[in-house]
This record gives sequence, structure tokens and C-alpha cells, in this order.
Amino acid sequence: MTIDHQAHTAKRKGEHIRICLQEQVNGVGIETGFERYRFRHNALPELSFREVSLETEWLGRKLGAPLLVSSMTGGTEETGAINRRLAEAAEERGWAIGLGSMRAAIENERLAATFRIRQVAPSVPVIANFGAVQLNCGYGEDACRKAVQLAEADALVLHLNSMQEIFQPEGDTDFRGLLAAIGRVCRALEVPVGVKEVGWGIDADTASALIEAGVSFIDAAGAGGTSWSQVEKHRLSDSLRREAAEAFADWGIPTADSVAEIRARLPRTTIIASGGLRTGVDAAKAIALGADLAGFGRVLLPQAAGGAAAASQEALLRQFERIEFELRAAMFGIGAGSIAELKRTDRLAVLS
Repeated sequence: MTIDHQAHTAKRKGEHIRICLQEQVNGVGIETGFERYRFRHNALPELSFREVSLETEWLGRKLGAPLLVSSMTGGTEETGAINRRLAEAAEERGWAIGLGSMRAAIENERLAATFRIRQVAPSVPVIANFGAVQLNCGYGEDACRKAVQLAEADALVLHLNSMQEIFQPEGDTDFRGLLAAIGRVCRALEVPVGVKEVGWGIDADTASALIEAGVSFIDAAGAGGTSWSQVEKHRLSDSLRREAAEAFADWGIPTADSVAEIRARLPRTTIIASGGLRTGVDAAKAIALGADLAGFGRVLLPQAAGGAAAASQEALLRQFERIEFELRAAMFGIGAGSIAELKRTDRLAVLS
């Protein structure tokens, strides 16, 4: 891999963070779907709020809450600092944490340090990340294994980002044969392999095909939050594609719909709900709809990328705590004392 290509990859990572922090990159004309649901309040929950438990387990590790820092970044000094702050907060609060695409570290091992968070997050699940389309670009099982080893990860997630790639100036758009390639990675690796979208959702047919290929978990990563066609629009000098990106501002499957559809088809598959979640109430709705974990991404970024390290870390921890409090309060409000009871609740209603 050339030095110029490595530098370009790092430059892209920095641009993505800047755009996500400074520009309007939410989908337009589309919501997560959670706004269509309300919990039916239980005036007599017969619970002590203190006893409402968020504890769960994933990938053989205990979690303080069924919450995940969604895969976001890495590959530059700035993004490495963001990852470390997020990892410190995840460790303190007992959340799982996913890393951004690790292609940069595979291309240049000097960048691996920006993804090495195990030292500050020794007890929680860490998820390595690689772009599925890279399996068609000269990378294979060895690159995926290297990503896992560099991150000392408990699992690997392969991300699907077809719509991002066609709007990315340097995008890779050959998605032929990827299902079989994903299956080969699943068989070759010693850790579980999951698949995630990046903000346009996964339908039940696709999820079913992935599970049959050997995938261990699905991150729906639905629409209603960050739209990566909107992000890439800000990087485009090609006026045709920049204008065309506007037609896709409402593209995708809302997160709530994706989760419910996958759960109906695959009752025993581990599902992560991410894509536009902002509060613990969103997380509660996602879990009641069928998710096992709820993932939070760009909503955490401003605090994680904050100025003075100590102040931003305190603000980030407070944000984690607020989301947990909201989740526990929602559970108390419907009389669910555990995550298992939240999953079984019949108190989530569709608005008429």
C-alpha cells in the first residue's frame, strides 16, 4: 500500500469526524421509527427502582447495561484519542464498544495504536471492524484476523455500506460475491463475526442469508440518524453526485422497522439496534422490539471529541449515566425489573 494511499485514508477519517461534528448529516424526511411507539404506563409497577437491573451478558463478558458504543472511528491521532475516551467511559459504565473501520491499521501498522483500547477497556466486549467490500479489494481472512488481533477484540463486525461507497469520492463499489466471502471469514476466524449496516438498515431476507452463511450477530444500523450519503456529499467535488446525494437523504429502513422485521424472522439471533438512538427510552423501545443491545454512535461524538480532556471525559461519563438512567426509568415505568422482562413486555404500543 502506497504512502499516498495511507495518507489519503487517514485524511478521510479526519474529514468524516469534522463533517459529523459541524454539518447537518442526519437523514431528511425519515425517522428511526421509534417515534411511532409509546410504552403504556404502569401506575403500580410493584418494583423498587433501586432493584431495576440493566445487567446482561454478551460474548462471554458481563455488561453493566445492554448498551454499545457503536463503531465510529480510528486511524489518526485525533480519532485515537476519541476511541480512548469512549473506551474509558465504556469500561467504567460496563458498555460494549465497537471500533471504526480498521483498514487504516491493516494498511499501516503504525496507525494500529489508534484502535488499541484493550488496555483502558480490559473487561468489556471490544468489537473489531472491517469493511465487507474490502474482501473484494485484495483483503481476505488474514486481514480480518489481523484486525481482531490488533484490537485484542472479542468479535469482528463486517460493515455493509454500499450507498456510502457510491457517493464516496474514492469508493469501492463492487459488492459481487460478498455473501460467500463473508461466509469464508466466519469459518476462518476464531471469534464470532457479525455484520452491520452503517445507517440504512438490514431487512429480514438479508439478515437470514447472513445467518445461514455463518454470521453470529446482526447490527441493524437503520435509518433515522446519520446518513452517510449526506456525509460524503460534503466531500464531493463532483457536482453531479453532490446534487444526486440529496435524492437519497430519506433512503433506508428505519431502525425500529429493521429490528422488528429481523426479530420476527430470526427469533434466536443476537440483534443490535443502532441508527439514530439518542436516549435510554429509545434503547428501551429497541429492546422491547427485539434487540439484545442498543448502540449509540454520533450522539456521543461531541463529548468524546471535546476540548479539555478531563472536562470532556466527565461530560461523556455523564451522558452514559443519563442514557442508563433513562433506560432504567422506562423499565420502572412499565414494571420491568430486568432486561429479560423488558424483552417480554407487552406494554409497547404502536401509536394509532
